[in-house]
Amino acid sequence: MTTYTARPIDARALKELREADDAGRRTVPVTDEEGGSPLRCCLRHSTPGERLALVSYAPLRRWATEHRADPGAYDEQGPVFIHADECPGPDCDAHPFTNDHRTVRRYCADGHILGGRLVEDPTGPEGFDAAFAEAFADPAVALVHVRAVEYGCFLYEVRRP
Repeated sequence: MTTYTARPIDARALKELREADDAGRRTVPVTDEEGGSPLRCCLRHSTPGERLALVSYAPLRRWATEHRADPGAYDEQGPVFIHADECPGPDCDAHPFTNDHRTVRRYCADGHILGGRLVEDPTGPEGFDAAFAEAFADPAVALVHVRAVEYGCFLYEVRRP
């Protein structure tokens, strides 16, 4: 069985986002009093007292620039939480953020959406592994985004193994 790896926001992008976000706004760190925010830099939930930043992030735009693609109208940006300061990144290979329904959105090499799939039980037999296998069985799929159903927020990216 193929293993699919969740990709956090890469280090270069994080460095940029800690200065200004993808909407051009200056990044403003805050102390997370409650904890529980989904961090896209280390793919875990925050704990009370950590310094975070809520930034606008354009994951497909950044991928498209790297691959010389033009996502056109599919280019979007949205809010994500990151550590305000450098962090060590993910500390496990498991799929993160499995506590709720998720959407696995597929993209082709041009950066256009090819479809998606609702994942109601991310850890079950029809969970993430099945959704990723189904997505990458289509040779036109270059990458997928895992997103929260409630707000549509980008959680992480998975690329072709």
